[in-house]
Amino acid sequence: MKKTRNKIDLEHTRIISLRLTNYELDFLDSNAEKMHYTRSEYLRELILNRPIEYKYEIVADINELKILTTEFGRIGNNLNQIAKYFNTGGNRSLAMEDEIHECIHQLFILRKQVLRMAGDFNETRCKRR
Repeated sequence: MKKTRNKIDLEHTRIISLRLTNYELDFLDSNAEKMHYTRSEYLRELILNRPIEYKYEIVADINELKILTTEFGRIGNNLNQIAKYFNTGGNRSLAMEDEIHECIHQLFILRKQVLRMAGDFNETRCKRR
């Protein structure tokens, strides 16, 4: 009698080899037994029907982050002093405008540094386990 296409597709004729420790094999066997599967059926179920969870290890340069945080704090402090000056009736002056422009310039520089660090993170610092 000729086999149907579905029956042929379900034959498991390919073999793979896997090395496990005694603990890993015991764990595999006990989980397969709980599910009332053979070892092969249990592994096949895991491979075909279980989503893979990815874990990422994020590596950060703490010293560089501290430096950036400090710089943002200083710039924020300068901007707060400028806002207080204007809110308390301070006159607009060329020196004050220069200070505002300098703060904005520093913010853009720090923004570029942060984006560079984020680019490094996306490209090289994110490892898949």
